[in-house]
Amino acid sequence: MASPPHQEHTGARCMNDSVTKPKTKVRTKVERPRLYKVILVNDDFTPRDFVVMILKAEFRMTEDQAYKVMITAHKLGVCVVAVFTKDVAETKATRATDAGRAKGYPLLFTTEPEE
Repeated sequence: MASPPHQEHTGARCMNDSVTKPKTKVRTKVERPRLYKVILVNDDFTPRDFVVMILKAEFRMTEDQAYKVMITAHKLGVCVVAVFTKDVAETKATRATDAGRAKGYPLLFTTEPEE
């Protein structure tokens, strides 16, 4: 009687033994930081020239830009000065407000989240 044919093991696995999944890149969604508006609040005591000077110094505006922001706040009661990340907005608003207080003016800059 003849012996059964000898099967050699090649080391290859049968497809059912393991499943290879295609490599996929996982993209993590990076959220942009929330932005905050710096707002100039009008008052009846701080001189216009002083407000313009602060806007130029703290927010690096030109004379014309600073004047337009100051006049808008004067007419409407408030004006958005600029938009920054929260830390920058709060720092600039505080520094500008403090500069007015140092001279005895009620100059006020506030911050609020941008919509």
